[in-house]
Amino acid sequence: MLGINYLTTFISLIEVLIVLLPMLLGVAFMTIIERKQLAAHQRRIGPTDVGIYGILQPFADALKLILKETVIPSQANKVLFYLSPVVTLIFSLLGWGIIPFGQGLVISDFSMGILYTLTLSSLGVYGILFSGWSANSKYAFLGSLRSSAAMISYELVLSSAILIIIILTGSFNFTKIIEHQQSVWFIIPLLPVFIFYFISILAETSRTPFDLQEAESELVAGFFTEHSSVPFVFFFLAEYSSIVLFSSITAILFLGGYNLPEIFINNSIVNLQSIVLGLKTCIFCFMFVLFRATLPRLRYDALIELCWIYLLPFAIALLIFIPSLFLAFDITPY
Repeated sequence: MLGINYLTTFISLIEVLIVLLPMLLGVAFMTIIERKQLAAHQRRIGPTDVGIYGILQPFADALKLILKETVIPSQANKVLFYLSPVVTLIFSLLGWGIIPFGQGLVISDFSMGILYTLTLSSLGVYGILFSGWSANSKYAFLGSLRSSAAMISYELVLSSAILIIIILTGSFNFTKIIEHQQSVWFIIPLLPVFIFYFISILAETSRTPFDLQEAESELVAGFFTEHSSVPFVFFFLAEYSSIVLFSSITAILFLGGYNLPEIFINNSIVNLQSIVLGLKTCIFCFMFVLFRATLPRLRYDALIELCWIYLLPFAIALLIFIPSLFLAFDITPY
């Protein structure tokens, strides 16, 4: 009996590694994609020397950062200083446990998957808050406070957008949400919802134009100003892992996830569902970089004003309007 338990644990560990290792590799290549796309927007070449077409540049960057000296401020809280980047990275990686990569290809097909995702995104702010406070630096502390305020603000808008999809499907499960989009993707009837949802995940992942907590011209580097070497790598991985994760979740919620349009029939032995989800995820990853290349950073007061005065009332109005529409026309969405 003990041997069976060990075997089950070993199989579960293999499943986790099968998901995490390619994902971490994808996060590494997301950095070279961003640098190449930014170079194209700004009429530059980008990385070219390390590997063919600069494709090995992420590994060179990782090696350079790992070999650097870890400097800790003398008055820092050393436990939280080291723990905060680890917490941030763990919470960004845990979200992959419920992402369905294909029919039946999921580590845990959790029935409350959306609540799990929202919980992890809310808890992720603690790593950022601890990193700014533990460094005993005013720049880092101001950056962490900005991050906390922005994330708490845009969590409401993000939750409102996702709640509309829950009302349409009657489920918190990602797989069932994908199954409800076999005839039409939700981005078509819910385009206004998608717009304010995407704005909220830009703020949630601290990306331009909402990267106030990392405003180089104001706060040096924000909450990780005092972090270097491996702790900085953890923050870097956490940010790009969150970008790829939210791009994947967006593809599931609005583009039908791993589903192909019904006009395509796959009679081969190759499972194209994971490839389809990957391609849809890449669309939103490129959109993240596109906004960074084209939009200027907002002022901090404009960031908060956009959320509380414009986006949140609009989100609540749609949250009331869509169920009322179903009730008025006696429509049963599920």
